[in-house]
Amino acid sequence: MGMEDEIKRLIKVCLSILASLCYTYFIASKIPKGKLRFFSLLPIFCLFTILPLFLSTALPAGVIALFITWVGSFKLLLFSFGLGPLSSGPPLNSLLLFIFTACLPIKAKQDGQQHHQIAPNHKTPQNPKFPLNLPTKVLLFGILVALTDFTKYVHPNILLGQYCCMLYLFVDIIVGLSNATLRALLGVQLESPSNEPYLSTSLQDFWGRRWNLMVTNTLRHTVHKPVQLAMENFLGPKWAQLPAVFVAFLVSGLMHELIFFYMTRVPPTWEVTWYFVLHGMCLVVEFGVKRALSGGRWQLHWIVSMPLTIGFVVVTASWLFFPPLVRNGVDARAIEECKELVVFMKEKLKWDGLHKI
Repeated sequence: MGMEDEIKRLIKVCLSILASLCYTYFIASKIPKGKLRFFSLLPIFCLFTILPLFLSTALPAGVIALFITWVGSFKLLLFSFGLGPLSSGPPLNSLLLFIFTACLPIKAKQDGQQHHQIAPNHKTPQNPKFPLNLPTKVLLFGILVALTDFTKYVHPNILLGQYCCMLYLFVDIIVGLSNATLRALLGVQLESPSNEPYLSTSLQDFWGRRWNLMVTNTLRHTVHKPVQLAMENFLGPKWAQLPAVFVAFLVSGLMHELIFFYMTRVPPTWEVTWYFVLHGMCLVVEFGVKRALSGGRWQLHWIVSMPLTIGFVVVTASWLFFPPLVRNGVDARAIEECKELVVFMKEKLKWDGLHKI
């Protein structure tokens, strides 16, 4: 009964999102872009901020917080000033496409478009390819979820590494299914949510070109570019990107802190913010060293840089990113919610089948 009640609450939240985006599409879009359109969307920003609080389970609250409270609100912020994917012209004359684009961390591909948070002329070094398709990711995620039944036999550090893999697979599965749905409904070719982050050869490569690309693109337009333009007068165009990158990571940390609050409902400890501040500082140092040595062309061989990069990401995540969730039992609750949802769906399908007979 608890899962059924949560699904009803989730449906109400989705209907609220749908109504808000219909208002944006039919009314707010007719208001001239700029401050007037921004003020017309303030009630939507407020609604998107409180929507996750209507959900009592950790996983749905976290998903809504990521897709709507963060990414969706940032897209609407850009839309207020005629920018971003919601203002890309004729393709978004479709209400359905507008809603999908606003709700999900996906973005239609454009010819020659690449995601770059910094250093657009930087080329990703050649390294091995080991792509995982969606069915493989679903299988691996299922195996990792099943292995959580044996957590008492696993060292805590190994368990946190397992959570890193599960987070990557979960995000890719959710967005991959969304991509498949949107392609089937609208015939739009979409970008993948990530690009084999386990093959990253630097922090710049991981955060700018491989991990959670839609969030990267959103931050690039809402935070990175404005800060870079503001700092060019003081530091010049060559070095203005450094504070812009750091501020983008700081904003990302604060948004993750908000998501964790929705999932835990306890005051923040700021560990997650420090995780992104640390990575922002290290990325600034990495980028600055490359610029100073050889104009950004200097790099280690992937055999050395790949394990260093992934090791740093996993170790720091185990130190700062996951402990707030583990400490408040969110990891166990989220896994249990996945299992309960599977059982609920099986029982529902079984009941519907018997009812039809």
